[in-house]
Amino acid sequence: MAAKLTFWGAAGQVTGSMHLLEAAGARILLDAGLFQGHRAEAAALNRNLPFDPRRIDAIVVSHAHIDHIGRLPLLVRHGFHGPIFATPATRDLCAVMLPDAAHIQESDAEFLARRGKSSPESQPLYNLADAIAVQDLITGIPYRRIHYLRKNLAFEYTEAGHILGSATVDLRLTEGGNTRIVFSGDIGRYGLPIIRDPDPPTGPIDTLIIESTYGDKDHEPVAGAEDRLGEIIRHTSARGGKVLIPAFALGRVQEIVYSLHQLRKAGRIPDVRIYVDSPLAVDATTVYRMHPEVFDRREQMLANSDKVFDFPMLQYVKKAEDSKRLNTLNGPAVIVAASGMCEGGRILHHLRNHIGDPKNCVLFVGFQAEGTLGRRIQDGARQVRIYGETYEARAEVQSIDGLSAHAGRAELRAWVKHLGGPVRRGFVVHGETGPATAMAELLREEGVGQVTIPQMGESFEL
Repeated sequence: MAAKLTFWGAAGQVTGSMHLLEAAGARILLDAGLFQGHRAEAAALNRNLPFDPRRIDAIVVSHAHIDHIGRLPLLVRHGFHGPIFATPATRDLCAVMLPDAAHIQESDAEFLARRGKSSPESQPLYNLADAIAVQDLITGIPYRRIHYLRKNLAFEYTEAGHILGSATVDLRLTEGGNTRIVFSGDIGRYGLPIIRDPDPPTGPIDTLIIESTYGDKDHEPVAGAEDRLGEIIRHTSARGGKVLIPAFALGRVQEIVYSLHQLRKAGRIPDVRIYVDSPLAVDATTVYRMHPEVFDRREQMLANSDKVFDFPMLQYVKKAEDSKRLNTLNGPAVIVAASGMCEGGRILHHLRNHIGDPKNCVLFVGFQAEGTLGRRIQDGARQVRIYGETYEARAEVQSIDGLSAHAGRAELRAWVKHLGGPVRRGFVVHGETGPATAMAELLREEGVGQVTIPQMGESFEL
């Protein structure tokens, strides 16, 4: 029986990564991510599982961002009890990411209920017990170690260079011949701080599943992005304003802290108070400290020390009352808070309090998906709704794309070239229409035989 691949997320859109591979008598999920965007639309997509989780034999996770792991507790809640595979760092990050996702859902539901704005789509998808149950199923598989899912189906992880523990999945199917399937996961950039550069698998590939977040766009250099970060902080501080940085608690916060440390060390930003206001970011940073074995030791700050996440003027905030106190601060400050697309978390409370003041600056340092509050602010909306209330958006808005953890177009091309090939067939996922179309064209230019942009629920025989 031929292997079959069905796309149940990040197909025709960015979030909700989840691909079902049926091969060697097994049903294997690649990722089980959460859809993000318009609350009602995302809630409907997340709740409506397109298969019986009890019939899934195993899940192979690429990395710990919530749009790649956020439905794992939902699957467990509905009966999945098979093994989940991840790199050791991803396994440890799941232990903080998933309970936090459950907590946020429960807190948001309670908040809306208190305000009389409760609705079916605001109800939590799962609870803390479901999130904790996931951890009992996760096995850590180091990079470049072959692991057999079935007698005729094995995989190994290679470094994706996106965040701590991120991986590309290299699958080998030896039933009825030899078939190689490579799932890129999210591809990182060359020269990102802290983590190592992408190290894709090489050789002939039958089926490539590749992300396309920035398939139509190149980023400014990482060094130039750090310069701009320093410049924005200097200018905003000089007028007495606060810089609000919505950032993903995992990956982006640690990169921002690293860059701020370098800027402060070099005297390129003033003695402004810096707050990382996210319990999840604090816990994720602890996991980063636990895994120095995957740090990039070629970087100057990491060559002699692992203590890159602590420096004077930086304060980590966990308690809710300490977070609320930040909104009464006088004078300049930098507040880094989750979530990165302003769809939840403490950044919403800081936006409520500060987006109306033109002295302040909202600085975006990562991708903002269509339909998110972050995208609306970034696109210049003059009024925004936060927790059901309307606020005037008068703060300055800036974006730095050079701090993105996603490869840009030239870096994606370099990654594809590094595969060596030939690549018989390519599926383009994890991208909006423009970037996905551009990525498909890039693959054709690089000699990939048959290129498809799959849509939600489409199946293909391999």
